[in-house]
Amino acid sequence: MKKTIKKRGQKLFKKVSKASLQAGEDSKEHIKENLFQRFSHIANIKLLILEWGLLVVALILLAMTQAFWFGDSYAEDTWTEKGTYTEATIGEVNSMNPLFATTNSEKVLSRLMFATIATIDYSGHPRPDLASTISASEDGKVWKVTLRDNLKWSDGEPLTKEDLLFTLSIIKSPAVKTSYDANLANVKVTEGENGEIIFTLPTAYADFISALIIPIVPKHILGDSDPKTMIEHSFSNAPITSGPFSFNAMQGNSLTDERTYYLSKNENYFGGRVLLDSFAVRVFSSKEAVINALNNGVVTATAELSGADAEAITARQIYLKNSSLNSGAFLFFNTTSERMKDANVRAAIRQGINMAEIRENAPEAEAIDYPLLNSQIKLTNYAALPGYDYEAAKAVISGAIGESPVTLEIATVNDSFLPKVTEAISEVLKSLGYDTHVSVYEENQEFISNILSKRSYDILVYEVELGADPDPLPYYHSSQASNSGLNLSNYRNVLVDDLLLGGRETLDESLRIKKYERFLEYWVSNVPAIGIYQPNLAYYYNRNVRTFSNDLRLVTALDRFSDVEDWAVNKTTKNKTP
Repeated sequence: MKKTIKKRGQKLFKKVSKASLQAGEDSKEHIKENLFQRFSHIANIKLLILEWGLLVVALILLAMTQAFWFGDSYAEDTWTEKGTYTEATIGEVNSMNPLFATTNSEKVLSRLMFATIATIDYSGHPRPDLASTISASEDGKVWKVTLRDNLKWSDGEPLTKEDLLFTLSIIKSPAVKTSYDANLANVKVTEGENGEIIFTLPTAYADFISALIIPIVPKHILGDSDPKTMIEHSFSNAPITSGPFSFNAMQGNSLTDERTYYLSKNENYFGGRVLLDSFAVRVFSSKEAVINALNNGVVTATAELSGADAEAITARQIYLKNSSLNSGAFLFFNTTSERMKDANVRAAIRQGINMAEIRENAPEAEAIDYPLLNSQIKLTNYAALPGYDYEAAKAVISGAIGESPVTLEIATVNDSFLPKVTEAISEVLKSLGYDTHVSVYEENQEFISNILSKRSYDILVYEVELGADPDPLPYYHSSQASNSGLNLSNYRNVLVDDLLLGGRETLDESLRIKKYERFLEYWVSNVPAIGIYQPNLAYYYNRNVRTFSNDLRLVTALDRFSDVEDWAVNKTTKNKTP
């Protein structure tokens, strides 16, 4: 039985082996006949092969492109949390108490660390900040402020109306000299029956809300300190804050005198989520040091330079953003100077200056002809400015000067385009018959005390802030023609005084327009000043970060921080929801 099975298996194996060999031979013959022997025909169909090959490649590329396109359509680059933004500033930091902020560095720290009663919004107009509501009586003399609920300091303590009242008492104290004294001059502050804070003004003030852009300091920290020595309190070196950031640490460099102030995200900030983990304010002593820091990548951005410094920035990753400010560069005549007291002479100087040529020294800056901006108020009629007439101007000036040489003292500051503009004006005045002496000062306390306060000039070329709301009173009212006032022309006109007070006091927009139009008539005819240009904020920043929005309307340079909650240095890719 076993032998029979074995023989049958051997026969079956032989048959399978024979069949396999035959299949192999057949396969070789088939391949030889249908593949190798057909190679000789390829030359005849090579164009067809090439066309099919290109079609296959095109289909593959199309499929890959479609895959990438669909992937991108469901993904987007977004700015994300974390990271540190470093801004360079100039000016010493003597105190971080916001009530005593005077230098640029101190003001930047104050803006980042402290919220204010009111603030400037994205449109360049004042609105409540720490306050939930700010309202005025019909006559504009009584203003009421109610704080938001559930406000907290960075240490977790509640921020209440007690802190507000405490801060206001410090500002109004005759024993303390703060940066906000003028905001509350002759203003009575009381607490209302419903917990609101009431400000009673001696006269109506249509834009009093702008005067309430005041930071609040904590009573639970400073309540027991002597107001006279408050600036020396430890709070000035390590403050408790209410703004987007809280103080973390300060690091100094003994070799360069540079200081870096590190701020951390304030988790108790009422304004919402802040993307940055931290913000560093690096303090330098000069523009040259700031330029080196930008070029070397030491800092992220700065607002301390002007458009005139663009050529010195060699780093490719640094971009320049120009944003207009509610400010103006003017030529101020000292109307009490023996040489500039004659309005006819001042008018002749205006007529003899080709302002279009002067403005070429301030590229990208907008021209400004009047001390009021269209963004502040829409006037219907502007007093016409006389046209340029060099020969007529020279004739008037020659008659006024006579044969004796007259030297004009011209002052300006070493900022932005002012030195170049001033030099150009000086050359024109020389051609009109004057001798000139130009002094370029650093804008510091010495300049304020010795030059501005004493009006030690015949002509001053200077930039001034014009504010969110039209209010030229500080610069042209007789009461401000003093050592402590901002009437840099020492201009006095009782009719103008009435118009300026009326424009400030009325809440009726149409009436304000009429008063300011009439004021401009006097301004043009009396020539206390000449408009030159509207300055820009020149902001240099690293192109790989997100800084303030281009849609922001800046009143002052500090308003760039209005949307600092959205600033970012980190970017990621996220899939969109289909």
